[in-house]
Amino acid sequence: MQEWFETVSGKFVMAFVEGDRWKLYLKGLGVTIEIAFFAAVLGLLIGTLVALMRLSVKRNGKKTLWSRLAGAYIDVIRGTPSVLQLLIMWFIVMKSCKNGTLVAVLSFGINSGAYVAEIVRAGILAVDKGQTEAGRSLGLTKAQTMIYIVIPQAIKNVLPPIGNEFIVLLKETAIVGYVSLTDLTRAANQITSRTLEAFMPLIGAAVIYFVIIKILTILLDILERRLRKSDNR
Repeated sequence: MQEWFETVSGKFVMAFVEGDRWKLYLKGLGVTIEIAFFAAVLGLLIGTLVALMRLSVKRNGKKTLWSRLAGAYIDVIRGTPSVLQLLIMWFIVMKSCKNGTLVAVLSFGINSGAYVAEIVRAGILAVDKGQTEAGRSLGLTKAQTMIYIVIPQAIKNVLPPIGNEFIVLLKETAIVGYVSLTDLTRAANQITSRTLEAFMPLIGAAVIYFVIIKILTILLDILERRLRKSDNR
């Protein structure tokens, strides 16, 4: 038992302490969080706009051109792997740009926007139609009714699933090594290549991911409970 403990502790020191390698994990975690945060903000903006486009209809009830374009965007993005989208953005769309962070944020933001669009659309449709009719009867335009009455009520419906989307996005950023960024996953791989020991660096990165996501999950659960309490009042 003592021999096993000494072996594990030695590998831990080699993976995290020697050469201040913990700084590489910390820097990688910062890159991961930075990309996930800005991509989530961009995805929320794109998703909200696309959701409104998707819900637009003509007076006869048929889909508008904007609605069809939004549907095509969602189908294409959700129907292709995120790693492929990242590579297309890096090697084709923005091949002259060597800013990997910008490319990653745009790629993941566009990817997240397709999923957020469906979340926002479902949240808007969950609002009782009587709310829209009440707004129109008060003399508000369709846009004003959507902005001041429907969307504020839909926010409660979409916050929890958007929180889950951010958690998924945080894990998906593990592929940014393809665009020469040293995120948490790539930091673990670099340390593995230096120490010729894969177990501790990879397990360490997995534990860091787990702790961050667990904290986010707990915060999301607290938010959901508070939203349920406010609905019961």
